[in-house]
Amino acid sequence: MAMLELKNVHAHYGKIHALKDISITVNKGEIVTLIGGNGAGKSTTLKTISGTLRPSAGQIFLNGEDLGKYPAHEIVTLGIVQVPEGRRVFGQLTVMENLDLGAFTSKDKKRDAATVEKIFHMFPRLAERSKQLAGTLSGGEQQMLAMGRALMADPKILLLDEPSMGLAPVLVDSVFATIKTLHAQGVTILLVEQNARMALKTASRGYVIQTGKVILEDDAKKLLENEMVKKAYMGD
Repeated sequence: MAMLELKNVHAHYGKIHALKDISITVNKGEIVTLIGGNGAGKSTTLKTISGTLRPSAGQIFLNGEDLGKYPAHEIVTLGIVQVPEGRRVFGQLTVMENLDLGAFTSKDKKRDAATVEKIFHMFPRLAERSKQLAGTLSGGEQQMLAMGRALMADPKILLLDEPSMGLAPVLVDSVFATIKTLHAQGVTILLVEQNARMALKTASRGYVIQTGKVILEDDAKKLLENEMVKKAYMGD
């Protein structure tokens, strides 16, 4: 049984039909990536999984349980946690306060403290800036903070929306190294990323989304070699 499964999901923004019969599976322990152009429906797929956008048709399951009855904040407690596009840290709060907010569903203060230590070990810059306002951090540091905040919720599956957006190439490499580290620690990941080459080198499987539809699905290595994918999304 898949850990996360979308079955024939449709979603709308008003009259705009954003997702059209999307079916996706993510198995426990995988990194699965969604690639596609701007407006293809990648971020909308993550929002629909998170419950911030309700599907107009179809079903979404986590470990076989239908998520349709749960509001977004309860979906977080079930283990689906999203790092949004553009990072969206709370700029007027400190790094530590942002991390504390990531644990708002937790009642285990001992676990929370241990998670903070784990995050500071993974991202030493955050430890150095724990009392600094998040809005004064660099883009790369804010991405570290957004990922750390998500980890505070103890995710079973982490939804990453364009984690490399707007970052310098050296920081892009660092972000993807972090994704691999999280995966090695047992976190299942669904990755939305416009840098198709990096995403497919990191993932085990991938889906190509175009105008709200899945048009291709395969092992990541095969998608890297696919001529259509190379021409459309890698500039080859």
